[in-house]
Amino acid sequence: MRVKTGVTRRQNHKKIHKATKGYRMSKHKLVRVSKEAMLHAGQYAFNGRRKKKGTFRELWIQRINAGLASHNVSYSRFINLLSKAKVGINRKMLADLALNEPEIFNKVVEEVKA
Repeated sequence: MRVKTGVTRRQNHKKIHKATKGYRMSKHKLVRVSKEAMLHAGQYAFNGRRKKKGTFRELWIQRINAGLASHNVSYSRFINLLSKAKVGINRKMLADLALNEPEIFNKVVEEVKA
């Protein structure tokens, strides 16, 4: 007697449909199409998690640069001075200081410039 895949296949299809709920057109209805859409979505999510790190770095650099505008120092020159002065503050912390604690950020800039 052969075993048919009725129950197993239905469970599998339900799992795929649940994952692709809300997708447009036939991507949430047809199993073959939705399976492919699910695979692509996973790839986009994976790449997005990697890309997010660079996006945040861009944001921090913009915030630091905005904080440096009043000091007449370019971002690249400031980072160079930071490394020469051996100040161990990363861009995330500098951006946070520039945004939330401008007076402390100003002190750091003056310290590095001196």
